[in-house]
Amino acid sequence: MSREKRRKIMAIASGGGHWVQMCRINPAFEGLDVFYVSVDPSSVADVPGRTYYTIRDVSRRDRLGFAVLVAQLSRILLRERPSVVITTGSAPSLVALGMARHLLRARTIWIDSIANVERMSSSGAQARRVADVWLTQWEHLSGPDGPEYWGAVL
Repeated sequence: MSREKRRKIMAIASGGGHWVQMCRINPAFEGLDVFYVSVDPSSVADVPGRTYYTIRDVSRRDRLGFAVLVAQLSRILLRERPSVVITTGSAPSLVALGMARHLLRARTIWIDSIANVERMSSSGAQARRVADVWLTQWEHLSGPDGPEYWGAVL
């Protein structure tokens, strides 16, 4: 078995456009051990045959929601123990990256939403602190100190 196949990948995104963008990069995970996390239970239909977890969708002002989210993510991370976490964004995903990096020493990848044309999203700007790879989908938003531009998902 190759080294790549032994790595477990957690792919996490909130709903809507974030989830659509995650689905667009699914072919990159072909043959890898990947599981998915999102906020909409019906999104399991987009990843047939894969493990899927639903988490609470939270905003910055939802303190109780964040406590629930942290408990959910703790359970998922300790159960699955991913070595890589990749996200296309949102506040719950930012929390997941931070937790995975600090609890499991997982490698983390943030791909900011293509919808953020003029500047990085609020969560995306904060992701620089917890993302090993910090990406924007707009070349004009990249810079020498990051984020990097590797192309666009859409």
